[in-house]
Amino acid sequence: MEERRKHKRMDLEAKLMVKRLDSDREQVVVIDITDVSRTGVGFSCKGKLDIGAVYECHLTIWTKEVIHVFLQIVRIELGAQGVFHYGAVFVGMSEQDASRISVYESFQEAE
Repeated sequence: MEERRKHKRMDLEAKLMVKRLDSDREQVVVIDITDVSRTGVGFSCKGKLDIGAVYECHLTIWTKEVIHVFLQIVRIELGAQGVFHYGAVFVGMSEQDASRISVYESFQEAE
């Protein structure tokens, strides 16, 4: 399969909480990140999220810093045992926060 990503994906073990912005109903789910780049994130969770929806989240990165970001769901796949796999892009992420992810990417490439 042809690689279409603009930025290299990296593994990052973390958990974060997300809640949908365009709904009065507050839905909070815990997700497991499978990969992350400066433009987006891949993750799995048991909860059903909606494609195209924007969710607020607090991403804990490898330095234990928390980055407040917004994710727009662009891809959904149903995996084994009812776990959903999602692809999301960051919406309105600051350049400073994107740089934090890029620094980690540089260290991963050097290894």
